[in-house]
Amino acid sequence: MDKVVGAAAEAVSDVWDGASIAVGGFGLCGIPSVLIGALHAQGATRLRVVSNNCGVDRWGLGILLHAGRIARATGSYVGENKEFARQYLAGELELELTPQGTLAERLRAGGCGIPAFYTPAGVGTQVADGGLPWRYDAAGNVLVASPRKEVRVFDGVEYVLEEAITTDFALVRAARGDRHGNLVFDKSARNFNPLAAMAGRITVAEVEELVEPGELDPDAVHLPGVFVQRVVALTPAQVAEKPIEKKTTNGVPAVRGTVRD
Repeated sequence: MDKVVGAAAEAVSDVWDGASIAVGGFGLCGIPSVLIGALHAQGATRLRVVSNNCGVDRWGLGILLHAGRIARATGSYVGENKEFARQYLAGELELELTPQGTLAERLRAGGCGIPAFYTPAGVGTQVADGGLPWRYDAAGNVLVASPRKEVRVFDGVEYVLEEAITTDFALVRAARGDRHGNLVFDKSARNFNPLAAMAGRITVAEVEELVEPGELDPDAVHLPGVFVQRVVALTPAQVAEKPIEKKTTNGVPAVRGTVRD
């Protein structure tokens, strides 16, 4: 089955207001920036986003955030986005923080049909006990807090029950992909991308290099095409646009920049 669509705009055209979306990437590494830009242009709002982080100011998911399109975020790290902090503390955005490994496993479990699992991460903290502020009101009072979770003991160790995550859509980026949706990721750009793809009911992958079926070594495929419904081939210019979140020279921090591979 040929899953290639003509353009990113076509691939995200049916994302509806209020949809839940798992988004791959870690910081600015391996983010599906072209699909995010197309979704911004498409205009869907009140989105519920699941991603390790929410981009940075005005890049990655930060584009949707600045436009006021995100209503809820589930992630593990939000420290590089001042607008995210402002919206969260002003009561404009709901946030569910979860440990990074737990987030990864919740996405993977969702893709594997596992409804929940036990993990030691978070035991003895508000992650398990509840009370983490999910949403504030305009006056800074906690309007919605996280609930208490079930804790059980196995072999003398306490574990907290975490529920799997599935989403309406998933947006990911891969280094190579074929027309059947089989994907190969490049080194650290692999990060959350396979997990996000597994969790989405409709997964859209932007690929830097599109190849024909059979060209990918089956043993090299990181994500089989069964998890991918749509494939978008990027242009050379789109492939080259890869911002650096924190650029350093000889160990000295410098301004954020853009490099070409």
